[in-house]
Amino acid sequence: MEVEVLPKNKGTKQLFKNPILEKLSRTHISIPLTIFFLYSSGLLYWSITHTSLNAFVTTGMFFFGLLAFTWVEYMTHRYIFHMQTYTKFRQKLQYTMHGVHHEFPKDKDRLAMPPLLSITIATILLLFFRLIMGDLVFAFLPGFLVGYAGYLSVHYMVHAFQPPKNFFKAWWVNHSVHHYKDGEIVFGVSSPLWDYVYGTMRDKKAS
Repeated sequence: MEVEVLPKNKGTKQLFKNPILEKLSRTHISIPLTIFFLYSSGLLYWSITHTSLNAFVTTGMFFFGLLAFTWVEYMTHRYIFHMQTYTKFRQKLQYTMHGVHHEFPKDKDRLAMPPLLSITIATILLLFFRLIMGDLVFAFLPGFLVGYAGYLSVHYMVHAFQPPKNFFKAWWVNHSVHHYKDGEIVFGVSSPLWDYVYGTMRDKKAS
């Protein structure tokens, strides 16, 4: 069972006693966004200059990577960030990864993965998918990373800014339901697609 935390609209919390670790757990949103766009651009450049992938395959794999990310985003949010916390270790792990964000959702320094971790994970994904996909990874992974950058952008906006008066408001409403009404639904942040597929979308009539 996940430990419930009550959201506070102000403040922050120290996660680590070590000041270096604490600083590394925080980042401005612009840093990971810059990292992922540069990383993606570099991979696409390599694809163009060092592989035989044509424009059709490159475009197709890019958008496949984008779609794949939305599924990974949903699964990670639902089953890892909201893991069952039936041991002390899992409670601490879940709180460090995501629970602290639910307690302090307006803490702008903790709305994105820290840069060092971002670069590490992107590189691990590159090496892993390279073994499976060969040269296709240089078109697939940029789409995946751009998808992640898109997720970061949406997540930051819904926590840092007031909702607009247009159809984009659905992003704000969906994520507010997840944070303030029911943390066991609406796991998609950048896209509601997989919430509809897996039956975790909010009941709009009840909301």
